Amino acid sequence: MNDNPYKNYPGLEGLIVFHGHICPGLAIGYRATLAGLERLGVERAEDEELIAIVENDSCSVDAAQFLAGATFGKGNFFFHDYGKQVFTFARRDDSHAVRVSLKPDRMGPPPEKTAEWRQERIDFILDSPLEDLLTVSDVEIELPPPATIRRSIICESCGEPVMETRTITREEKTICRDCAGPE
Repeated sequence: MNDNPYKNYPGLEGLIVFHGHICPGLAIGYRATLAGLERLGVERAEDEELIAIVENDSCSVDAAQFLAGATFGKGNFFFHDYGKQVFTFARRDDSHAVRVSLKPDRMGPPPEKTAEWRQERIDFILDSPLEDLLTVSDVEIELPPPATIRRSIICESCGEPVMETRTITREEKTICRDCAGPE
């Protein structure tokens, strides 16, 4: 990445490596995450001191994981399947929360999804003034509880360890949800 056009964007090169490529979605997540962290006055989380709540499962959420240090494994990354380019970041120490959302009509459907259109969108997202692209506002939220390590038990059907709180009792057997099948 010696002649990388993104070298002047702090953290973007590493994010591209993490994600695998640059795309408009990743650029949105990059701008949204940096805006949220700046508004909160925090940097990347080492543990659970910062949480991220994302409202879609697109490329953009990788930025919240990489730049904010929010992951499912640490218990500070939460997914709400609302299909919106919305990111909420909050500090656990004082519950200060910030909601960052893409403004309407900022992306627009591509007339034809070409490499040129894609690059134009990336450049537009990275170089637009923040206030033209995103809405950043302080919000009050109920913080999700901190991560809890739960006991694993053995599924009486498949024999695999399963978190006790994720089991189902059927016909007097404690089984995992996979073995239980659809409800």
